[in-house]
Amino acid sequence: MSGSLFPGRHSLKLFRMGITESDLNHLRRCVELARDALEAGDEPFGSLLASAEGAVLFEDRNRVAGGDRTRHPEFEIARWSAVHLTPEQRAGATVYTSGEHCPMCAAAHAWVGLGRIVYVSSSEQLGQWLRDLGEALPPVTTLPINQVAPGVPVEGPCPELVSKVRELHRARVERDKSNPPRPSSLT
Repeated sequence: MSGSLFPGRHSLKLFRMGITESDLNHLRRCVELARDALEAGDEPFGSLLASAEGAVLFEDRNRVAGGDRTRHPEFEIARWSAVHLTPEQRAGATVYTSGEHCPMCAAAHAWVGLGRIVYVSSSEQLGQWLRDLGEALPPVTTLPINQVAPGVPVEGPCPELVSKVRELHRARVERDKSNPPRPSSLT
């Protein structure tokens, strides 16, 4: 895919690079992190940040179960990179993630100037899985990353790993149905 992002305004173009074997290795780690999140009682999302050379710089998993719904790993990556990397390092880095960025995370990614995003499953796929499982959709409308951050190169979904992520979300829904949240003891 190539084309001007801002016809008549800029000459910036995006080129789809395709998902490489190195990308697949990083995405497999993201699925492991998503599994770790699920096993810790959280929603199954995992992400990592790799340098332009492919070295893992930072990784995290979802941590929203504690009540702060902004504790997405992609948002944590943006925060970490703003403090620890130069603008040039951020632009050359790639964020790998088990699920496409939500609008909040896509905006944070763009604001700090991170580079390419590679994800396993799309927001559209997740929405369909949740509907199929009888789950409510998130309180924020999901959008493709490039509708929020049009200058960010994006690759995904990754068909080789989608079924693994779908299974993690199914397991989360089943877990939550078996163990509904208890009312707060605070008065």
